[in-house]
Amino acid sequence: MPWLYGRSMEITLCTATDVALLDTCLASPGRTSFHARRFARQEAGDCAYLVAWLDGRPVGHAEMRWTGCADPQVRDATKGCPEVGGLEVAAELRSRGIGTALVRAAEKLARERQLTVVGIGVGKDNPRAAALYERLGYRPLTDYLDRYAYEDHDGSLRECVDPCTFLVRELD
Repeated sequence: MPWLYGRSMEITLCTATDVALLDTCLASPGRTSFHARRFARQEAGDCAYLVAWLDGRPVGHAEMRWTGCADPQVRDATKGCPEVGGLEVAAELRSRGIGTALVRAAEKLARERQLTVVGIGVGKDNPRAAALYERLGYRPLTDYLDRYAYEDHDGSLRECVDPCTFLVRELD
């Protein structure tokens, strides 16, 4: 695992007790914890929810969705392709290898399942993440609209539509 200023980072699967700490350190945008939803998907076998730790504190996370991209058009074009999603690194620790380590850990899990390709979506408004994924060997496959909803802190439902590109990488 990467060393950050002499400190070792660890990546683990999320546990039930990690969810509250994730909510404190890497808060969800709305009233309902997306960490809890991702952990529930992991418990159902639909994903692996990875957490990056530094000095006992969660500093990043990524979800390896075995079910693939939620967009039906992308899912049809990438049958059997899992998706790395929900990648986040604490703002003050970006560009230090944590995102790369999370993506590589997700790819390792895919290899363990004998999967040969992995996908990842990136927002059109996020050139920094797109550059990272390109450096990691991901190549654009198709554009799509990422649609999701969450309950805001005031109780109102927020529906979001983000223009994205789905990228894929053949695993070694």
